[in-house]
Amino acid sequence: MTNQLPGGGRGSRQPARMPRGDVVMTYETYEEAQAAVDVLAKADFPLRQLAIVGSDLKTIEVVTGKLSYARGALTGAFSGGWLGLFVGLLLVIFSPTATSAEFVVAAVFIGAGFGVLFGIVSYALNRRRRDFTSNIQVIATSYQIIADPDVANRARNLIAPGAAWGDPPAHPSDPPAPAHPSDPPPSPDLPPAP
Repeated sequence: MTNQLPGGGRGSRQPARMPRGDVVMTYETYEEAQAAVDVLAKADFPLRQLAIVGSDLKTIEVVTGKLSYARGALTGAFSGGWLGLFVGLLLVIFSPTATSAEFVVAAVFIGAGFGVLFGIVSYALNRRRRDFTSNIQVIATSYQIIADPDVANRARNLIAPGAAWGDPPAHPSDPPAPAHPSDPPPSPDLPPAP
């Protein structure tokens, strides 16, 4: 589970600080960096001496559609309906007089009505500034695993390509690999072709 709260995480009162140490490895995606830390976790590495640092942050905004009065009303109806359902169920649970399904349905419709009204008013007030919907995401162009200097070499050895999840290193008694993957391996009994 990742914890992306500023200041160090759950319940921590320490101010956020830039991790110091040696760069163990650099990856293009967060998933690759996370997989490398998982390899270190399985090797009983002291994880408190590690950090994943994203560099060169970029904001990406993907436009998902055009806003209109109809879309604002529909979005408001859905959110108001959910709120009405929640309030209706709470009243049914805690009020002995409101125990029917009709009461919950009425609360959903009342919530949807207020949601439509709020959606239309909100769109009317904001339509000159922003006439589209979008999703905004902040990503980094590279992710570095930083470790304390006294354990950095051990971390490099554990997550080096070929050490943890790649092909195992060739044994000295293994025959040489073919030059191209589709070529057959050389036969040990025949001399090499001229």
